[in-house]
Amino acid sequence: MPIDRKALVQRHNPHLTAYDLDAPLSVGNGEFAYTFDCTGLQTFLPTTIGSTPLCTMSQWGFHSYAYEEKLDQSNLAKELFPLQDRTIGYMTEEKNQEALFERLRINPHRLNLARLGFDFLQDPSHIHGIDQILDLYKGIAESSFVYENRTFHVETICHPSMDQLSLNIETSSLEKGDWDLLLSFPYGSHLIDASNWHAEEKHRSHLEKISPSLYRIERSLDDTRYLVDVLLSEDARLEQKGAHVFAISSPTKDLQICIRFSQTVEDVPPPSFEATKKASQKAWEHFWQTSACVDFSKSTDLRAFELERRVILSRYLTAIQCSGSLPPQETGLTCNSWYGKFHLEMHLLHAAHFPLWGQPQLLQRSLGWYQKILVSARKRAEEQGYAGVRWPKMSDVKGNDSPSSIGPLLCWQQVHPIYYAELLRKVGVSAHDLEAMKEIVFGTADFMADYVQWDELGQRYVLGRPLIPAQENHHPMDVLNPTFELAYWQWGLETAIAWKKRFHEEVPTKWNHVAQNLAMLPVSSDRSVYLAHERCADTYTTFSTDHPSLLFAYALFPSKKVDPSIMSASLDAVLASWDFDGMWGWDFPLMAMTAARLGRRKDAIDLLLMDKKKNTYRSNGHNAQLPNTSLPLYLPGNGALLLCIAMMVGGGGIGFPDDGGWVVESEDFIGCEM
Repeated sequence: MPIDRKALVQRHNPHLTAYDLDAPLSVGNGEFAYTFDCTGLQTFLPTTIGSTPLCTMSQWGFHSYAYEEKLDQSNLAKELFPLQDRTIGYMTEEKNQEALFERLRINPHRLNLARLGFDFLQDPSHIHGIDQILDLYKGIAESSFVYENRTFHVETICHPSMDQLSLNIETSSLEKGDWDLLLSFPYGSHLIDASNWHAEEKHRSHLEKISPSLYRIERSLDDTRYLVDVLLSEDARLEQKGAHVFAISSPTKDLQICIRFSQTVEDVPPPSFEATKKASQKAWEHFWQTSACVDFSKSTDLRAFELERRVILSRYLTAIQCSGSLPPQETGLTCNSWYGKFHLEMHLLHAAHFPLWGQPQLLQRSLGWYQKILVSARKRAEEQGYAGVRWPKMSDVKGNDSPSSIGPLLCWQQVHPIYYAELLRKVGVSAHDLEAMKEIVFGTADFMADYVQWDELGQRYVLGRPLIPAQENHHPMDVLNPTFELAYWQWGLETAIAWKKRFHEEVPTKWNHVAQNLAMLPVSSDRSVYLAHERCADTYTTFSTDHPSLLFAYALFPSKKVDPSIMSASLDAVLASWDFDGMWGWDFPLMAMTAARLGRRKDAIDLLLMDKKKNTYRSNGHNAQLPNTSLPLYLPGNGALLLCIAMMVGGGGIGFPDDGGWVVESEDFIGCEM
């Protein structure tokens, strides 16, 4: 019998009956998102450190501060590191150039486009009777509450293909007179809430009435410009109350409002609330019905319901936050992390699951961006003395890397585009789409083959200094042959070679030579366990914190370089020695993938659901990185969970425990053994 997908999804609808500043809900479409409180609006801006800001964000909504001197990366002095035959400069040194270093990091930053909330509420203690449900199957939030003996009901919806918020608001009576909403606009900020509410003079909000029910607000902040079209129901009105504050009033007991954000003038009004509601219902039903699904409801393991909840909420959250035209920042379109910039090493963990769940187009949306920054990626490699293209780590929209003591020295993001391309090939995307990835794959491999260094004494190629691995607590001049990166390099080059042959092109001699002579994975002196890198004998003591990335050489792909018995012993050593509270949300799913590939299915589930601070999933589905107050949500954790489930249930076929506690019903996973 087919899985009842609607019932499966809706049994995990978030349902809130009290104000919870740790679990605001969001509606969105991958390009735009609106995060709101228990009123269905952004009425109560949280002030507690570590709470989730309430923002309205888009993929195009970025801002840069205005300075007297134009920001120019070429003015930043680079730290020089020795290579075998030359020195190489990286943007890693802040000393004596602190101001420029910081400005290049924080600009551009993502912008909070607007705040919309009730204006008659003072604080959450003034309301009661809260009843809020987000219907995941329809993409519609319904929020009810009582204020001064008046009941309010709010429907909150995002249009599935426009940067538009639509709301229907009803109240039980008008005994207290008119009721208003406030539409407010902040100046830009690089901080977590992306908002500066104390700089009125630095930006402009100009109101124009287009028709009796349509208003347009033109926004300008330094070099950033955007438009806000506001469509109101009959008899409602919009009035300017301050430099950047607008009141929306209704003389009746109900109000419909549609707010569309855009960079250019639109010729037609925003779609109505009813049109938006129908479009949302249709789009979300299609999302859930045409992709893979997994049902754990017949399992007797007491953790099954929680795992199913995490899966369903993670699918919703990554769809609205991580499926857009740009790689997502680690907090998506909810709030700013690292100033709103995106980290390319995390792109895989955000979005690689989409093809395995039958939705390759949701990954493909962002892959065109790599094509757009090819020129800058090629220039970066050339400036550093390498062939091919080198992808940035912490990037802005234009592909500019950001200065950091760590970021420019990471390299594991380099292989990701090959992983995406191979993933798409294996799930059967069109030949045309694969052709479009060819230049990216080959340019990536050209750099990889040139980046390694020839060790004359050992007659091998090595990944050597300066390099910081995924486990970022190593000094760049100490690292030699980090286990995960070395295995990933081997897999990436061999995959690129196969692509060359598939397209009937000659394989570069250098690619073959590197692939055939890349160093072996580093092991301990007694050859019992893998090391973090070749010079790290104290992997399981001094360095037993942060990401246990040595295990990941057998997580994302079944590396031919890995000895399963040594990897199994390494997993045991990590379980015995590692600081699990110092891990990150995506570490747990990747460790689970390694355990599953090793046939350790019980360990896989135990790792996936381990009760640790950074493996928590709040009632809204967000993977909070407690006690890190700067990351009240962390989408790489959600995406890694879905990648792990897809490989355990579907394509990887590496399964759940066979102890009788798990009954796993699944549909439409695409077979894909990476």
